[in-house]
Amino acid sequence: MNHNLITPSLLRLTLILIVGITTLSSCRWRSLRSSVPPITDRTTSPEATISLKESWEAYRKRFIQGDGRIIDWEAEEKSTSEGQAYAMFRAVFADDRESFDRTLKWSESNLQRRDAQGKPMDSLWAWKWGKNASDQWVQLDPNFASDADIDACFALILASDRWNRPDYLALAKTKLKDLWDYSTVTHSGQTYLLPGPKIAFRQGDRLTLNPSYLAPYAFRLFAQVDRDRDWMALVDSSYAVLENSASLSSVGLPSDWVNLELKTGQYSALESGSPLKTQYGFDATRVWWRIALDGAIFNEARSIKYLQTHLKPLKNSWQKDRKVLAQIDLQGNPMVNYEATSQYGMLYSALRQVDPNMAAEVYQQKIRPTYRSGFWDNDKAYYTQNLAWFGLLDPHDIAQAMKSQFPPTPK
Repeated sequence: MNHNLITPSLLRLTLILIVGITTLSSCRWRSLRSSVPPITDRTTSPEATISLKESWEAYRKRFIQGDGRIIDWEAEEKSTSEGQAYAMFRAVFADDRESFDRTLKWSESNLQRRDAQGKPMDSLWAWKWGKNASDQWVQLDPNFASDADIDACFALILASDRWNRPDYLALAKTKLKDLWDYSTVTHSGQTYLLPGPKIAFRQGDRLTLNPSYLAPYAFRLFAQVDRDRDWMALVDSSYAVLENSASLSSVGLPSDWVNLELKTGQYSALESGSPLKTQYGFDATRVWWRIALDGAIFNEARSIKYLQTHLKPLKNSWQKDRKVLAQIDLQGNPMVNYEATSQYGMLYSALRQVDPNMAAEVYQQKIRPTYRSGFWDNDKAYYTQNLAWFGLLDPHDIAQAMKSQFPPTPK
């Protein structure tokens, strides 16, 4: 096991592979592995590189149990499919095959969805696992969360290439088929990604959507390895959902959850009594990172336009108060008086694309000062550790370097 390779060059090589397979569509996925040359380090600051390496080691020891279960210390030691997928994603970039294998094995053994007779329903993962009322460790909710399965498939594809494991690619393809079958809806020529099973997130002609689950950079990769499904349709619908649903906010921010009426194409807020909220909060903050990745990796003009337009209220808040509060209602008013390092990690990745000077300020004033001995904030903050780490993986400079190797992706 090698823990010394959380480096910009590893990220560059992986992202070059992704761009290469998208641009050179006549090539097969695995044939590119030996044909893409590495490029020299020139992306992440030395401080950030040290934090990424050190924080993975700290995270692995603190949050990954010996059997591969990821423990959320702030939520009664529960585990989620999201946490398992995040660890797999990070393990690929850490070149930590042993942790990747353990995490995957636990997930496949414990999160596989089964029917009343105990037979597998599909290859997707139940999203929540923990102690029930009888003090037994079980699946607490058998529904899957599509963002976790997207991140897991993305990690499996990259891991397959990195470690020459065709079985990982085969598993990813199986999961992609089920994800498409059970978590997408096509209406009037538009295909939408649901946050989970259709039975839970489609009521007649109304869809309940989570904008932070939309990962166009991943959909582009899926389109290369799974030619039987139109994953590129989800790229277009992702941008349509993000742009149109932001109109619910008077200041144009994304929301954690929204409703879409298929017949009218109108977006609306969820009912006031719903446990899912239409507000800018801890889910919505991930939109910045996912869309920034698509812009930096694939030179997607819609990404930059979205970030330039919809980051404005948060940039104004930073310029005025030198802080951005963690939750904001649809009228643009803060709902809490505290900040979130997880949000700053996501903002940093996006600001690197559209306002590098402000990105540097956020890093120096909000991200770096909260980091000590391998952890941001504290050693129980599972969500913060992941989002801060992902935010520092912003690939803007890598995308620029790749332009000399590959022409821009056709629009």
